[in-house]
Amino acid sequence: MALARFDFAQPIPTLDELGATHLLAIGGAGMSALARILLDLGIPVSGSDAADSPTVRALQAEGAVVHLGHDPAYLHGVETVVVSSAIRESNVELRAAREQGLRVLHRAQALAAAMGVQRPVAVAGANGKTTTSGMLAVALRHCGLDPSFAVGGELAGYGTNARAGLGDAFVVEADESDRSFLVYHPEVAVVTSVQPDHLDFFGSFEAVEAAYREFVATLRPGGLLVAGVDDPGARRLADWAAGRGLRVLRYGNAPDADVRVSDPAYQGMQARATVHADGVARSLALQVPGEHNLMNATAALVAAVHGLGAQPEAVLAGLASFGGIRRRFEPKGRSHGVDVVDDYAHNPGKVAAAVSTARRLVGGSGRLVVVFQPHLFSRTRDFATELGRGLSAADVLVVMDVYAAREDPVAGVSGALVASATRAARAECDVRFEPSWSAVAPLVADLVADGDLVLTVGAGDVTMIGPRVLALLGERPGVA
Repeated sequence: MALARFDFAQPIPTLDELGATHLLAIGGAGMSALARILLDLGIPVSGSDAADSPTVRALQAEGAVVHLGHDPAYLHGVETVVVSSAIRESNVELRAAREQGLRVLHRAQALAAAMGVQRPVAVAGANGKTTTSGMLAVALRHCGLDPSFAVGGELAGYGTNARAGLGDAFVVEADESDRSFLVYHPEVAVVTSVQPDHLDFFGSFEAVEAAYREFVATLRPGGLLVAGVDDPGARRLADWAAGRGLRVLRYGNAPDADVRVSDPAYQGMQARATVHADGVARSLALQVPGEHNLMNATAALVAAVHGLGAQPEAVLAGLASFGGIRRRFEPKGRSHGVDVVDDYAHNPGKVAAAVSTARRLVGGSGRLVVVFQPHLFSRTRDFATELGRGLSAADVLVVMDVYAAREDPVAGVSGALVASATRAARAECDVRFEPSWSAVAPLVADLVADGDLVLTVGAGDVTMIGPRVLALLGERPGVA
């Protein structure tokens, strides 16, 4: 396991103790959510980011002082500096903050301080935690409970990824990647899945599972664990928790699930199923596609009803109103009979779910053309085979080179590993490896035809490919 930079067992400061707070990389998904919560609570917020973005401009409009670039001068008047594990110790602002003796907190620690006396509901798991936490926040708002929430993506129809509500619940997407989910001490913990990921930090799957057990052990007395029983890792975690006397509810397709999902049906971008709990069968209807979203919604339903005491019918109505989350199977447009959808999936489980959902939508009317950008050299090295297996359901696959994010290049590791693994998984898949970012959109635009679905997949800047493809298709002669 990588050497821990943060002590997640240390006492959490109160909100009043934070004072003027400065966030490094404030434009990121997690940091921007924290910034919005702090601004709602009246905390002076400043921050810095490497580049301008719509999120940076939105935060400025909401009252944050945001600087572009990094400079120790930006710390003037600051009492607390907040960073994530992605910020290196060599960052000039972080180095200056430590030299000046300022309080330095991990993002999760600052978010825990913002929770105050609210009832934390922490949603964790290798797959689905952003959507599940978003669904839960929307459903609770529909019930009139006005929760606070901080999730990793912008909620469709809300225009934000976070807000401080007046209710007593606080829904938080809990990140396991660096063990920071240990700070929340939730009243309700949701674990969608426990799978080998972030091995660059943990080193082994055994260490990942141990971290989840630590997370569940932080449940408040009388708290509830909601676990996805169809996932082997989450099932083992649920059994471990139950064996220690913790309150556990399991959901899924499995016959032994406490809350069982049956009769899934799909039509276009909608999904529905029947949910069985306590001898009662209820209809679950969603505006978002895929079996995985039926499971995410069921997790949210269990947490809201059995964890927070919400009424089932009101929660189901709220889930039916959920319009999705940006970059989670997000339609980007249509041109010349070609649909383009974008998804943030980047580990094997997420990728397989996104591709299988797209496969069902295409049916036999056209081809599924997937553009995949591997995320992190370590993940590409460790999971190329599994990624290739999940991508192999595509008719055509264009693999980009690795999006490095926080990592330095690793010799011999590139997108070509995923391309080779996909060919090995299914020879019928037409696989192209295109290492030039600028060449990807023209390649895709040239090979697609009426009836095709283009799915861009990855946690990096692959999200910009879809709009470029649509623009190029729009230049074709004929009616768009």
